[in-house]
Amino acid sequence: MSKARIISISGMVIALYVATMIATAGFAFGAYQIRIATALYSLSYVYPFLVLPLALANALGNPIGGLGMLDVVGGFAVGLVTVGLVYLIRRFKLPRLLIIPVIIFAPSLIVPIWLSQILQLPYTMLVVSLTIGQTLPAIAGYLLTFAVEGIAKHEYFSLGKAK
Repeated sequence: MSKARIISISGMVIALYVATMIATAGFAFGAYQIRIATALYSLSYVYPFLVLPLALANALGNPIGGLGMLDVVGGFAVGLVTVGLVYLIRRFKLPRLLIIPVIIFAPSLIVPIWLSQILQLPYTMLVVSLTIGQTLPAIAGYLLTFAVEGIAKHEYFSLGKAK
């Protein structure tokens, strides 16, 4: 895949992530933080080059919630960890089904570290609410990998060289 395609796909995924965050802000930043955009984390399973762009997308989407720079920097870090773990599932040929617990628990256990300080709420309570909110996006992300993998087999979107 050419660098131009990688940059183009990365830009489109970042835009899609941020647009999804804007469209779903009413519940993406609520008590359960149902972040449909985090389903896109699964794309790093098919396209490893999306690890950094997806982490950046999280950082760019977090200001919508209005919790400040700590949430932006933390969002980048948790995005990088989560997306990196999704990529490692493929890299080490682990069961694809592990995408679900990674997308549920990486953000659910890490985000409350700073969110509990910002919101003055108990860490455990935030873990529970984030875990509930991340469940649907995690399942959607897992299913998304099958659809995107089918698309990735097309010569234009494949990671290999064109024949």
